[in-house]
Amino acid sequence: MGKVTGFLEIERRDRGYDKPESRLKNYKEFVKPLGETEIRDQAARCMNCGIPYCHNGCPVNNIIPDWNHLVYENDWRSALDVLHSTNNFPEFTGRICPAPCEAACTLNIEDNPVTIKTIECQIVDRGWAEGWIVPQVPAQKTGKRIAVVGSGPAGMACAQQLARAGHAVTLFEKNDRMGGLLRYGIPDFKMEKHIINRRLQQMEAEGVELRTSIEVGVMVSVESLRENFDAVVLSGGSEQPRPLDVPGSELSGVRYAMEFLTQQNKRNAGDDELRAAPRGSLTATGKHVVVIGGGDTGSDCIGTSNRQGAASVTQLEIMPRPPEKENKSLNWPDWPMKLRTSSSHEEGCERDWSVATKRVIGSGDTVEAIECIRLEWSSGRPVEVAGSEFQIKADLVLLAMGFTGPRKAGLIEQAAVELDERGNVKANVVGYATNQDGIFACGDMRRGQSLVVWAIREGRQCARAVDLHLMGATELPR
Repeated sequence: MGKVTGFLEIERRDRGYDKPESRLKNYKEFVKPLGETEIRDQAARCMNCGIPYCHNGCPVNNIIPDWNHLVYENDWRSALDVLHSTNNFPEFTGRICPAPCEAACTLNIEDNPVTIKTIECQIVDRGWAEGWIVPQVPAQKTGKRIAVVGSGPAGMACAQQLARAGHAVTLFEKNDRMGGLLRYGIPDFKMEKHIINRRLQQMEAEGVELRTSIEVGVMVSVESLRENFDAVVLSGGSEQPRPLDVPGSELSGVRYAMEFLTQQNKRNAGDDELRAAPRGSLTATGKHVVVIGGGDTGSDCIGTSNRQGAASVTQLEIMPRPPEKENKSLNWPDWPMKLRTSSSHEEGCERDWSVATKRVIGSGDTVEAIECIRLEWSSGRPVEVAGSEFQIKADLVLLAMGFTGPRKAGLIEQAAVELDERGNVKANVVGYATNQDGIFACGDMRRGQSLVVWAIREGRQCARAVDLHLMGATELPR
């Protein structure tokens, strides 16, 4: 414990943002890192609890008190080693993870948790700046070949761990670039894509073969992978969007969030987004935008719409408005249900809760408005409030209501793997094996839509299970 009284003497301070009027002019990251003295002070606030609840809150089980102490001691290189011992990509989680570790921090009982996410991000960013992060090439090769299908954070973590164990790993991606939703679902203003590219370069140097623009189950059969590889890992994500099943939802102005976000990320990359846009170019410029869905994807649509110059942005959520502050005696150290206002919300939008969409109103194929009704919640069930119907002007309706599971056509159908009751690939969290010999599954394709930190955890644990399956023993950590 670096400073015994640090949590008593030092106030919590987190990273700042560029002002909205400045950051809305581009798609660059706008977070302002803390200075070295400030970040060491924040690390000194860690209490090094006898029971570190932050470990329980963190899905990858980051050894948080240890690297907080090392930062306080100015031993950044060792802090990086500890951080990497549990997390392959802390620069991803340090930017886009909602930080359940901070919710579980003992100091969060009084709403002043340690700035764990900020410290994590600055450790790894310094590691890149100092040149400390280099390829970890295995001393020996096993002669085993493994195919990992899907290059999101689960697939990347799994592939990297297996390569470091000495296996020959080929990572398949159906899109033109690696990264999955990190690449095309997360806006650049939350995470610029060179962050992904440098990790991919490290992975290639470690022996991972990257194969893009190859959709397994369409261009390459699952059977051919089984014939040519000793094991196959399915890490393709949860990509089936939840539809809006109301009259008028077929109009051209009703679009899925991922289509909208992907097109903008392709523009930022200098691509012609129309090549992958069967329904044409999609922008919010000059339009009245309604985002249906109150989660992170909906927030990303708000930030992107405002950068594109939307006339107005309204976000609707079917659930009731959360409380401003959670009940600590009921929630802590678990993830609390409370009102969360993102940086995108602060940039400008209207928000409404307990609202259901009844129909989309349009003329011809053009959206003009949506008709909604207010809800009352009773025993966890919504009840429509009679006479509460209202309309919202809309030119573009973006559906950000989550995902129902992985796409079944192609990959999953050919793999003939068993599915669970939610439609995800069935595999447990010990062996990660499906009912098909030699085929494993991890990430959102196995657990359903979730967080990047859960994907990394599952990728790492799946790699260990595959290594154990092939070699009879393993030194890879869980």
